Amino acid sequence: MRRFGVWRDLSPLLRLLILTQLAFNVGFFAVLPFLSEHLGAALGMAGWTVGLVLGLRTFSQQGMFVVGGALTDRYGVRPVVLAGCVLRIGGFAWLGYADGTASVIGAVLLTGFAAALFSPAVESEVARQAVAREEAGGGPRTDVLALFTVAGQAGAFVGPLLGALLLAVDFRTVCLAGAGIFVLVLAGHAWLLPRRVPGRSRGDGGGTGGGGGDSGGADGEHRGAARALLGNRPFLALCAVYGTYLLAYNQLYLALPAEVERAAGSQAPLAWLFALSSLLVVTAQLPVTRWAADRLDLRRSMAAGLLLLAAGFALVAAALPAGRTGTVGLLPAAGFVALLTLGQMLIAPAARAWLPDLATPGRLGLYTGALSSVSGLIVLAGSAATGSLLDAGLPTAAVWLVLAALPVAAIGALPGRGRGRGRDRGAEPPG
Repeated sequence: MRRFGVWRDLSPLLRLLILTQLAFNVGFFAVLPFLSEHLGAALGMAGWTVGLVLGLRTFSQQGMFVVGGALTDRYGVRPVVLAGCVLRIGGFAWLGYADGTASVIGAVLLTGFAAALFSPAVESEVARQAVAREEAGGGPRTDVLALFTVAGQAGAFVGPLLGALLLAVDFRTVCLAGAGIFVLVLAGHAWLLPRRVPGRSRGDGGGTGGGGGDSGGADGEHRGAARALLGNRPFLALCAVYGTYLLAYNQLYLALPAEVERAAGSQAPLAWLFALSSLLVVTAQLPVTRWAADRLDLRRSMAAGLLLLAAGFALVAAALPAGRTGTVGLLPAAGFVALLTLGQMLIAPAARAWLPDLATPGRLGLYTGALSSVSGLIVLAGSAATGSLLDAGLPTAAVWLVLAALPVAAIGALPGRGRGRGRDRGAEPPG
């Protein structure tokens, strides 16, 4: 019941931003889970090429978040979100008609960059408003950020089911339906998203135009902000760990489809495994977040989540030598999805809650974008490497063991301290 109490207490802007995440993910996950099979089976791409395309999509999204974050700091949320929606519509429509490697790469780069605009705008503003709400005595920021994650996963639950239904027609229909969803999102946000966001001054993107001032001064300010970011070691450490988490999560689209194909002989169960992940987050995210807030600081919450990721990969690696197929053969994949999702529930809200404490004041959009940009570079390199490993003729269990080792290694890279618990987190000065 508490989750509904949190929702009732939110401002109209926070409610809109959280519903935005829901709508974005319905459109996104209606398409993405089926992209790997389309590229390999319908277009005949090699495994390393599929991995590269998926990595490029992630990099054009996560890797370019820094651009969207910086634009959000300068111009505000509304224009950046609307521009991203327009690009996503064009990207999905292009992807539906792309029939060659170059065309597919162009389409996925466009769809990724679209998210690089609207996602950091929405995420940084949710974090900003959540911190302001916490400081005003409205409750811990992690409650809001967990609800944001729940909304995203609700969209990720509905999206694959919608995509699986439309895939009975063809992949082009799936892409055009995804584009249509973003047409509705664009229209709704053009109408509902305020031109001036509460709590933002003109200098940090609160106005309808630019931040004002001469361009030379603005350029110097941006260079100074970039230097401060690159010298922020705790923040860079958080980026490295978050990138490892995203690389692990990205295996839902690369390693998992291959395992499902091996066990079931088709991709049909994939939509249900994605639905399992989303259903777990929708039903358990807020209880898990409250449990972690009462017992773990942010560092320990992320470390526990990384261990769960490693356990998921290790589970599949341990089961592979038996070579089971059918329903029994799918059980390790289902266990992997469950453990990966539980790890995500601990890692994602903790990382988002930690970020405002590490960011330079007035630059939360830049830091939100940079977090995803560095992570995107890690995913780009790691996805291509994983695709090569899967094609290299190595025992598949060995590949999954390598993937299991990465989250364990990332624990040692976590910043040294993870701030307080629950309601006390926002009371401490930035570290």
